[in-house]
Amino acid sequence: MVLGFIKQCSLFGASNLQRQASASISRQQILARSIQRSAAAMAFINPRQVVKRIVAHEQPEGDGAVVRRSIGRPELRQLDPFLMLDYFTVSPPAGFPDHPHRGFETVTYMLEGAFTHQDFAGHTGTIQAGDLQWMTAGRGIVHCEMPASTGVQRGLQLWINLSSKFKMIEPNYQELESGNIPVAEKDGTTVKVIAGESLGISSPVYTRTPTMYLDVTMQPGASFAQEISEGWNSFAYTLEGRPTFGSKGTPPIEAHTTVELSHGDGVMVWNDSDKACRFVLIAGQPLNEPVFQHGPFVMNTREEIIEAIRDYKGFRNGFERAAHWQSHPLDF
Repeated sequence: MVLGFIKQCSLFGASNLQRQASASISRQQILARSIQRSAAAMAFINPRQVVKRIVAHEQPEGDGAVVRRSIGRPELRQLDPFLMLDYFTVSPPAGFPDHPHRGFETVTYMLEGAFTHQDFAGHTGTIQAGDLQWMTAGRGIVHCEMPASTGVQRGLQLWINLSSKFKMIEPNYQELESGNIPVAEKDGTTVKVIAGESLGISSPVYTRTPTMYLDVTMQPGASFAQEISEGWNSFAYTLEGRPTFGSKGTPPIEAHTTVELSHGDGVMVWNDSDKACRFVLIAGQPLNEPVFQHGPFVMNTREEIIEAIRDYKGFRNGFERAAHWQSHPLDF
């Protein structure tokens, strides 16, 4: 009986010690996380905050495709230099058949599946999940963007305006496979640096309109501090999970929501949920020029838009090769 009592006391004491140790570790973890957040928050003199939230609802686009548009809708018509951001979902035979562009750049980033591009200059290529195509339309391009495989294809397409001095340059492409896009990792956060710089890692992509474009994945409990050039406009689009932007007190952002950020020298992001989150963080130097847009033509004046339409219909001034060109259908 006495031995049993001693064993019980021993077990009771051990149990107490375990609970105390566990509580101590828990307090240490909370304190460490609190210190980490406080230090991160002090990293910026003027941290950026959320000033607008826009839920990207589905809408039809192209030929049977579906997009979730955030920038480019009435709530956020433009965010200089950005003209449009679409999250697209496409299954064959839907897609974006032959169509023109002038005066800006399209940035296509594949998330799932594959897309094939053909243009009237003979350029063709297929981008897979994680790949990037940065197309400068310049004075004029006619192309198609269609699914390259069966099933569902998903991705993001961002339209970036060009300054007046670049609107009529020759078309150009920059294409990077997923393995060639630099990746930075720190404290539970992984960043694919599509354009610009993050965590000391820079992208090789050349941006005529200075741009930062990051694909960020954060594990539960992680925090992330990203510098953003003063004066640049910035926003984030949530792909998965529920990240918190700007301040700890603000509500987390649901998937398929765009947040416009205030001006400042950087932004703080936290993942306080029990699941990983993923978002793209994009910023750019505003052009501060007049914007006249008519569908796929973006110029500085109404007269330039009229001229672009005439050039396209008349197969001239950059659109000469459109007269006898048609894309080839894909076979699966």
